[in-house]
Amino acid sequence: MVSQLKVNEIIKQSGSSITIGESGDTISGPFTNTPAFKAYISSAQTVATGTLTKITFQTELYDTNSAYDNSTNYRFTPQVSGKYFFLAKIRYEASGYTSNEIRIIKNGNTSDYTLPNAIFGTTSGTYYETYLMSGVLEANGSTDYFEIWSQQNSGGNASISASFGSTFEGYRLST
Repeated sequence: MVSQLKVNEIIKQSGSSITIGESGDTISGPFTNTPAFKAYISSAQTVATGTLTKITFQTELYDTNSAYDNSTNYRFTPQVSGKYFFLAKIRYEASGYTSNEIRIIKNGNTSDYTLPNAIFGTTSGTYYETYLMSGVLEANGSTDYFEIWSQQNSGGNASISASFGSTFEGYRLST
């Protein structure tokens, strides 16, 4: 059985109202998670062993506010203040790692490993594994930007896969 609630008008305590069911209706409120973006690696990127490297996610799947630069700086600059959820997913095409790290970095400060300026994680694996890193960082809405940096320690060069969905994505949390 499906329940339905049918109304013509919802009146909030503040006295403003939302009309539902009429031609041209729009519903607005604090429930938009934009700016939002998702970019992926479309051409494999090589990372030298033991070298912290900025990862270049070259292709946008979506970018609601044109805030992700996929051709020059490979960074997200939201221009709207707030808290943002970020996720980075990387797959190295190599075996024999001693460690791998992913950093979601705010404002290019690669020496900072901690909140509120970075989300950092180290993993170890032995064979073609996919690594995820996620968390929440805050943006000031005017100059802050976010990038993905990674380092692998396989003893040689390793490529980040363009075939297995290496992605960088984020969105503003509802206010």
